[in-house]
Amino acid sequence: MNSIYKGHLGETPFDIRLLAMEHLAIIQQLQTIVYNALPDQSVLQPLSQEEFEYILHGNGLMIGAFVGEDLIAFRALLEPEIDDEHLGRDCGVEESLLPLVLYQEISNVSPDYRGFGLQKTLAKVIMDQVDVERFDYICATVKPFNIPSLKDKFSQGMMVAALKLKYGGKLRYVFFKKITEEVLSFNESYKVLMSDTPMQQRLLKEGWLGVQMFLENDEWIVEYKRMK
Repeated sequence: MNSIYKGHLGETPFDIRLLAMEHLAIIQQLQTIVYNALPDQSVLQPLSQEEFEYILHGNGLMIGAFVGEDLIAFRALLEPEIDDEHLGRDCGVEESLLPLVLYQEISNVSPDYRGFGLQKTLAKVIMDQVDVERFDYICATVKPFNIPSLKDKFSQGMMVAALKLKYGGKLRYVFFKKITEEVLSFNESYKVLMSDTPMQQRLLKEGWLGVQMFLENDEWIVEYKRMK
């Protein structure tokens, strides 16, 4: 399989390739390793075999990082069905534009290769593969206090558009970003504790967007801004 990116993790060379159905078994093996190593398994919603197959059969895109022939990380984008749970609606995307929305799905990195910024590298590489003629928006969900995933989304310029119950009653931030970069002008800023769900939901209802997070006095803060 041809590489679409090559680099080094410290002294270790690696390459990134497009994944296909032939990789399904090693994808699932890595997901199991990553899931079992998590101190809080509720932060990761593992994908089922059917969900992986759906993506690999042309309803999205998956890339994997390899050291030699060993899969050490993967990342997925999903072209979602237009259903009642569609994230585009949570982000204010018009009904007619919902087919232009992609989801950032699962991202797994082997515990043996953490600390090299691999998740960020995979994010950049997979977004470079997106057909901007077909898609305009990226959406994703993240559990509050899943700090690595929240940092991952904010570092890509994604913004919080909603904080609500998804997936049968699980509280999630809903992130979005327009794929073609747009410069937004903000004139108001408000900082709120990540733990203060009602206040964040009120701000989001009033048109504020979550733009970054930071640690202050051992508490995670989310900064919200409102456009002019």
